[in-house]
Amino acid sequence: MAAAPPSDFRQHLEVETPEHVVLDLEIAGFGSRVLAALLDRLLLVGLTAAAVGLALLAAAAGIVPRGGWFAAIPLLIVFAVWNGYFILFEGLRGGQTPGKRWVGLRVVRDTGHPVTLGDAAVRDLLRAADFLPPPYLIGMLLTAFHPRAKRLGDLVAGTVVVRDRPLEAGTPRVTRASITPDRLAAPQLTEAEFRLLSGFAERAGTLAAEVRERLAARLAGRLTDRLPERGGSLAERLIALHAAEAERRHSPLASRGGAAGSLADRQSGRWREFHALAERAAREGLDGFRPDELPDFAARYREIAADLARARTYDADAATIARLERLVAAGHNALYRDERKTWRDTWTLVTREFPAAVLAERRAVLIAFLLFAAPAAAGYRLIRDRPALAEELVPETMLRRAAAGRTRAAQGKTYVEVDWDARPAQAAFIITNNVRIAFICFAGGIFLGVGSLVLLAYNGLALGVFAGHFANQGLLGYLLEFVVGHGVLELSAIWIAGAAGFLLGYAVVAPGDLSRADALVTSGRTALRMVGMSAVLLAVAGTIEGFLSVSGAGLAPRALVSGASVLLLAVYLANGLRALTARAASSAFGSPAPRSPAGWTGSPGRAAPR
Repeated sequence: MAAAPPSDFRQHLEVETPEHVVLDLEIAGFGSRVLAALLDRLLLVGLTAAAVGLALLAAAAGIVPRGGWFAAIPLLIVFAVWNGYFILFEGLRGGQTPGKRWVGLRVVRDTGHPVTLGDAAVRDLLRAADFLPPPYLIGMLLTAFHPRAKRLGDLVAGTVVVRDRPLEAGTPRVTRASITPDRLAAPQLTEAEFRLLSGFAERAGTLAAEVRERLAARLAGRLTDRLPERGGSLAERLIALHAAEAERRHSPLASRGGAAGSLADRQSGRWREFHALAERAAREGLDGFRPDELPDFAARYREIAADLARARTYDADAATIARLERLVAAGHNALYRDERKTWRDTWTLVTREFPAAVLAERRAVLIAFLLFAAPAAAGYRLIRDRPALAEELVPETMLRRAAAGRTRAAQGKTYVEVDWDARPAQAAFIITNNVRIAFICFAGGIFLGVGSLVLLAYNGLALGVFAGHFANQGLLGYLLEFVVGHGVLELSAIWIAGAAGFLLGYAVVAPGDLSRADALVTSGRTALRMVGMSAVLLAVAGTIEGFLSVSGAGLAPRALVSGASVLLLAVYLANGLRALTARAASSAFGSPAPRSPAGWTGSPGRAAPR
């Protein structure tokens, strides 16, 4: 009796391509993902050191002046490297960071399509939630125990990490020494004869002896020249012939005379050629192909997909099927990836799609504003009524600034003044710090919205307490003079980031007609645009704060800049309103909604259940 094949405990995802061919993707395990993450972290440290070193060399050579920008550039470089590494590599390099490529992993959508820049951005921004509690406990637990090894970022982005070089699964390799001569021979029976013989072999054990021998005699008349000369009764010889024929047809080596072996013989050269083309497409994208090469690549892909279907029909060996699956997956990734985007697409995304998403979710923004404003008002009222609480609630730094405020105001000085040379570094620090907080506020929404709520309420309460303490010292105008220039954009950005987090929490709590997974992915894509607008506003606000708010300029220029920022925000939102109106008009006339640029939306296709 043949031994049962060893159990395969690896996780798999079956995806049906538009060509109706099912790809069996092996989901990456916990250990390989940890190894890839460690390699990426080491590379990140190296890139950061190299970038900062180049900045220092440039300053030493006089390429970059040693003034304020000398300190600002390293801050911006470190922020860009650590926040852009995973997004850019996974979004622009087919779902592979260098670490994943070395280990043999790739990020793909649940539908099997290549990830877009937007998918990669959502996936990376949720790292702040996966990291909790340090170091990365939620992310590691989910990766280890989720049926598809998804961490929070994968759940919101609708992605999964798969093996790019899957190991051969299924039956073990068969050595030459274990193969009988029958297994190396070509099939001897036609399909009709084999089916007839199979029916007899299946029923022989249930038939009476006389009936079995009578049927065997009739069947043997058609197969006389192929019956074994020895082997017992006629029925037993027929059963032996069936076993030998089945062994020939299902040989792990797919004998040269078999259909699977014949397919491999005919197409092996074509498979190698397509493999080279797929590697080129992965490196250069389809933009690197000449116009006459694109139809040939598509035709070859369809041919490979058909070969995979035939190989499965012919019951080819696991190595052949795995090879074809890798080729079909490579062609699928190349053909169905989002087209390369232009700077015009990116500009449209930033100027129209970002504010359109904020306006579409204006109720969530209003809720975020109220959850910020209510604690702020409560904190202000509390400190005004009970000034003694300031010693317990106000940080030491703010207490000292309030204590020095009267003297500074009497001297005509503002809340804080920074020398011109130090302002670029100040602006860089403010921008990177505030954007990081906005990202955390968004990511915290995955915890049923509680994380976003806590950050909004805490910041509102802190602002109200500080304002109340300064008001008790007669310095509220002194504090507001500092805030007025950048406050409109900075506060708006925080409310928008909190609202984006609430979208994630609401999708988990009340997914509506969608499944919870689909609702989370859909909300994540809208929320990402909102976070994008938040980052844009914080970049402008941080520049204002870093250069104007810390200067000795009086109230008039600050108020002027504040008015300009209000106008900028109004124009920005009006641009989004035009995008929403155009989208609604297209829907009203039955036209498809305009496709969002820069690959921040989904692609068609569904994963087949397994």
